[in-house]
Amino acid sequence: MTEAELIQGLNKGEAKAHKTVYEKYAGVMLGICLRYLKNQLDAEEVMLTGFVKVFQHISQFESKGSFEGWMKRIMVNEALGFLRKKEPLHLAIEKDILQVATEANAEQDLAAEDLLRLLHELPAGYRAVFNLYAIEGYSHKEIGDLLNISEGTSKSQLSKARALLQRRLQNKESITL
Repeated sequence: MTEAELIQGLNKGEAKAHKTVYEKYAGVMLGICLRYLKNQLDAEEVMLTGFVKVFQHISQFESKGSFEGWMKRIMVNEALGFLRKKEPLHLAIEKDILQVATEANAEQDLAAEDLLRLLHELPAGYRAVFNLYAIEGYSHKEIGDLLNISEGTSKSQLSKARALLQRRLQNKESITL
């Protein structure tokens, strides 16, 4: 089935289209949810809720962009909503002075699993801003609108998240040497 046929099938409520879309995109969508949520079960729950929204609101897809991109945006919004309910999304600010870490090449050696673990160690606010900016490609203005924070706060949180990740990468590198 082509993407257009899938969307047409979803609009008609065809079970085969639902199944095909789920099987085709579940892995990618779960990966997105896992970047925002620490717990596998929470990520799976958010992904399933996201798919329900995709299926319920398929008529709102205007075919102007990519279908996968539209679904990703739904998953991101679901993950952020879940974070707001379960984890305080107040943007944690470290009390100690952040030392700018030197360039760490350790990130090239990290497996995706290690990077995901490091992301999960970030405070919820840092993690959300880092994911939205560095991975999803949102602008600081869009992040501010999504999280109800200023553009400057988004930039600050990204900077602090990067510095914290760099420090943790350096610590990991020194442990393995």
